[in-house]
Amino acid sequence: MPADPSELSTWSHVKYFGSNLFLRGLLQGMKLVPYRYRVPMMGRLVTAMGRLAGFDKRVRDNLKLVSPELSDMDPAELYRDVSDNAGRMIAEIYAGAPFHDRAMAAPVTGPGLKALEEARAAGRPVLLATAHFGNYDAARAALVGRGHAMGALYRRMANPYFNEHYVEAIKQNGEPMFEQGKRGMVELVRHLKKGGIAAIVTDLHAQGGKLIDFFGKPAVTSTVPAELALKFGAALIPVYAVRQENGLDFEIVMNAEVPPSDPLTMTRALSADLEAIVRKHTGQWFWIHRRWKPYVPVGKAARQSGAEPE
Repeated sequence: MPADPSELSTWSHVKYFGSNLFLRGLLQGMKLVPYRYRVPMMGRLVTAMGRLAGFDKRVRDNLKLVSPELSDMDPAELYRDVSDNAGRMIAEIYAGAPFHDRAMAAPVTGPGLKALEEARAAGRPVLLATAHFGNYDAARAALVGRGHAMGALYRRMANPYFNEHYVEAIKQNGEPMFEQGKRGMVELVRHLKKGGIAAIVTDLHAQGGKLIDFFGKPAVTSTVPAELALKFGAALIPVYAVRQENGLDFEIVMNAEVPPSDPLTMTRALSADLEAIVRKHTGQWFWIHRRWKPYVPVGKAARQSGAEPE
């Protein structure tokens, strides 16, 4: 979890302030370029910058780790696809209307759309499970454009200066927004109790989660989405924004609702659902994540950080 801004050292504040000035200047300068050129340009730029940061090595290491059937993939090509998609997503989040127009025009396919509409008609809350794949904000914008007002749980950026305008940018795709943490979870629960819709990202290493196989290797995965769905009777529906061949448009894929059972079984189903779509569009998932970090018990992790366990 990113540190609270009040806990940062003076040097960290200086470092974050400087990097934020650079990024803000870059994003503002990019707005001078027409959207259809700006998005791929940012993709190429992030690809080059990512190499300097060693992200290509992270992709290569993750690819070595997972299922044998992916061993024939070219890690250099996968890195280019992953970083290009990441750069395009950054440009899109800050683009405003041009991005919203394309997202809202995206076709919505799959049985999950019917499940969403039936849940809304019944006044039942909905949890949309998504991932760092394609551009997850495109799915939110597309569904908001269809009249499905929804909130989203997000993770605060480590850079407090960048986080401020980043949150304002993603708010343009729909509100309310719930920051990951105790306060945000309380607000999310209240939203679900009122029968609301919320999107939640499920593919990050989650301290306190369960070891669930992802691409043949155990990955620490949060069971909280499934627990919330069971507790509040919410429909748990996987949703993804699949980037199309032209690099600018999307298809919103809503897969079948995960049947209610128990948190572990439901979380395994979500993980398998994500793996299936990543296998179809391998370069659209964020392989730069440290998704397969070792499992550390909550109490031990808290002692290592000097904090008390919750």
